[in-house]
Amino acid sequence: MQEIQKRLGNLGIEVPEILLPRNIAINKWALIACDQYTQDRAYWERAGEAAGSPSSLQLILPEVFLADSDHQKRIDDIHRNMRKFLDEDVFTAAHRGLVYIERATPFNRGRRGLVAAVDLEQYDWLPESRPLIRSTEGTVPERLPPRMEVRKNAAVETQHILLLIDDETDTLLPALGERAKKNPFVYQGDLMLDSGSISGWFLDSEDDLAFFAAGLEKLAGRALTRYGNNPGEHPFLFAAGDGNHSLASAKAVWEEYKAANKIGAGEINKLVHSCRYALVEIENIYDPAVRFEPIHRVVFGLDFDHTLKLLSALPGFSSHLVENRGELVRLTAEPVRGNRFGIVGKNTASGSCFALVETSASGISTACLQPLLDNISADSANFTKNDAAVNDAAVSNAAVSNAAVSIDYIHGEDELFRLAGSGEKPVTGILLPPVQKAGFFETIARTGPLPRKSFSMGESDEKRFYIECRKLFG
Repeated sequence: MQEIQKRLGNLGIEVPEILLPRNIAINKWALIACDQYTQDRAYWERAGEAAGSPSSLQLILPEVFLADSDHQKRIDDIHRNMRKFLDEDVFTAAHRGLVYIERATPFNRGRRGLVAAVDLEQYDWLPESRPLIRSTEGTVPERLPPRMEVRKNAAVETQHILLLIDDETDTLLPALGERAKKNPFVYQGDLMLDSGSISGWFLDSEDDLAFFAAGLEKLAGRALTRYGNNPGEHPFLFAAGDGNHSLASAKAVWEEYKAANKIGAGEINKLVHSCRYALVEIENIYDPAVRFEPIHRVVFGLDFDHTLKLLSALPGFSSHLVENRGELVRLTAEPVRGNRFGIVGKNTASGSCFALVETSASGISTACLQPLLDNISADSANFTKNDAAVNDAAVSNAAVSNAAVSIDYIHGEDELFRLAGSGEKPVTGILLPPVQKAGFFETIARTGPLPRKSFSMGESDEKRFYIECRKLFG
């Protein structure tokens, strides 16, 4: 077993000691990722009503509440609950192994994943770095502190990070599933608020872990052939799909721990501490059920006409009104040589309206759009910018009342259209086109991370739910 663990360690994998809720129904324990529904407090109120006690809701801080004045109390309560759950045996005994999961989503998609821990020494989010585990989207340092506050001194870790592998034959996870299903379920049940269902099985035998290691070694060798540019370069084995900032926060806490304990580079490999690792779910980018969805933008404090004016700075800009939502969605999704965006809001003259914007700018749509949104300023369009609000969706609730313009990042068309044009203050939605998976790993390997919030792995209700935990600083 020691040799297998060494092989997995070379691939950035640690076999974690998993904690699971004891005798608690999945639909009472599991909560959706904390960075969802950032503008929908009603969702989290319904989740609170649906959750049991204890539940993972008592271990996470939904980002919709980050701007509230009591957010520090919430973090203190989270840390208190973690210790309480351990003391009161809310969890089963720790079990060393991986968890193979199958998820049925509300959209008739069956996703497969594998819960493991990854070595933060083999991850870096800096754009110029080329480690084994790479960020796929731009990381905003200002967004890390709230997540770090939750992780620091946390007795328990539960995460919503999804890592992607580039397995074009889609064989590794299905093969692991066949092995896992020879074992009994470790959990099974429906997820709350009509979010589908989930099942989990342990993979913990020496033979199963050796099979996993061999599969990853094959993918790593292929990655070096395809994406390796320099002698001694690490293979590009894992791409952070969801939870980029949570993974970056875990890395930052580990770096702080090393600095506080004066751990030098030569001592790293001798040190095994729980905070060196982060719990993740591994999925295959080529799983047919893994869908890449755009993350739309909502601009608070900017009306329909002024949003069009802002976007007129795009190269080859043109725009025209369309009749309704359905037509706007269809046109935005059509493949074009450049890019298209749908604009949704209210016009002072005609009320609710929709416009299609076209630009000659090629590549992923966020590459041309995000710089304009980042640079909303008095000089560009006679508006002021709240930097924290533009850079952190989680605080945009407060920013609406404190700044002329703020930006939020929205998962799902329905939520975008609900927000656009709502309320007394101007609110305009920007509908982004679909995101293609083809060439994804090649693009990241060549150019580094995409602009932040460039894509989402599925709709909001398909996001990872918190189930598995492990001890962190406990």
